Amino acid sequence: MKFLDRKEEIAELERVLDYAKQPKFVVVFGRRRLGKSTLIKRVLTTNDIYYMAGDLVDNVQLEMLQELLAQKFPEIGMAKFDSWEDLFMMLNRLTDRQFTLCLDEFPYMVKHSPGLSSIIQRILDSKTLKYNLVICGSSQRMMQEMILSQSEPLYGRADAIIDVRPIPLPYLQEGLGLDAISTVEEYSVWGGVPRYWELREEYPSLRDAIRGMLLGPTAVLYDEPKKLFLDDLTATVQSESLMAVIAGGASRLSEIASRMGRDATSLSAPLDRLIQMTYLRREIPFGESPKKSKKGIYRINDPMMDFYYTFIMPNMSSLARGRKNIVMEDIEAKAAGYISQHWEHLCREAVSGNLLFGHRWGEAGRWWGSVAGEEKGTFREMEFDVIAESTDGEALLVGECKWTNPEIASELHRKLIEKANRLPLAKNKKIVPVLFLKNEPKDKPNDITIVYPQDVIGALYAD
Repeated sequence: MKFLDRKEEIAELERVLDYAKQPKFVVVFGRRRLGKSTLIKRVLTTNDIYYMAGDLVDNVQLEMLQELLAQKFPEIGMAKFDSWEDLFMMLNRLTDRQFTLCLDEFPYMVKHSPGLSSIIQRILDSKTLKYNLVICGSSQRMMQEMILSQSEPLYGRADAIIDVRPIPLPYLQEGLGLDAISTVEEYSVWGGVPRYWELREEYPSLRDAIRGMLLGPTAVLYDEPKKLFLDDLTATVQSESLMAVIAGGASRLSEIASRMGRDATSLSAPLDRLIQMTYLRREIPFGESPKKSKKGIYRINDPMMDFYYTFIMPNMSSLARGRKNIVMEDIEAKAAGYISQHWEHLCREAVSGNLLFGHRWGEAGRWWGSVAGEEKGTFREMEFDVIAESTDGEALLVGECKWTNPEIASELHRKLIEKANRLPLAKNKKIVPVLFLKNEPKDKPNDITIVYPQDVIGALYAD
């Protein structure tokens, strides 16, 4: 698969590592499989040095880096070093030109040499460094603590911090050459992780890829969540349990705590950590304060994680017995309902901050709650899949999302207008009703705004 996206990250790396300027200290981090190493290598030149650390004891790690550096600086190969500081300072003395040294998977180095961050701090503070230093790591927890915690030696010393995130949906369509509907379906399984896309490319269909990559102990992604959690969390069992109960339908904190057999207050910190790692998200009704709302619900944010805990973990006993066909039948039977949740989220992302239907919209969300019923003193529960306010405060977009075939647009539109007219948020605002549909409806009324998958992909491409 060709290299996709990352234009902003590459531009920032090239800017900060410009050899015409003073040497820089750069930090790159993000979860595993996002292509951090590939990104860095695209910027490095043949004069630069790239070292991939391993989970090795300190002296072995030191020897391996020494051997690599000796390929460009033979004097280093003949020396004996008692510390990392000696190695870095000799490298500094030997070089007469600016180059870049990248230490990838830096957390492994710190794990076995806790004083390494302090050594780098002293070198940076001396202002004598002659080369760019880039550190990179997949442990988001360790990288963030080392750079963003005020108590850590490297706090405030980075010239650039690049947080590598998943690649947006449109690039999946480009990378795999998919139609719009297939792009949404595939994204609901693989998310924005380029390594998964590369693996998927080896299979003729999504069905074959799911069977080959996820179903069974020999599948390459069968233990993927556990591997990801091991990078960042000590309580991996608790994290997996939280993801499993949320995928199983427990979304409110009280429900999650009940399923876990734990006190709700003890789960706030681990849930917040999973949100910080972007594996979960907390949704609240549109217009409510994130800090004050008591209606918050938890959703799995990462599509592959969602797919895994929805379909793979509950079926592990069957997969251990080799019953892939039975599990595949379960996946196919529930696929539309599963994809629809991610379709809704993508529609909200497409609206957020975008100029659509004559208005610039703020952050889109969901809304659910009670409104006054037809009879006095009665109430009616309602929900909106997409809702957003225009930045000028004059309009309110209300949207209904469907991932089923076929729909009757006029009926959906009528019900959406009826609901919107009862919504307190809509008072004194222009209502902009929008249908987000998988395919063209049975009827094709000209006066109804309908958004299809290709429109969502186009909106996500928009600057």
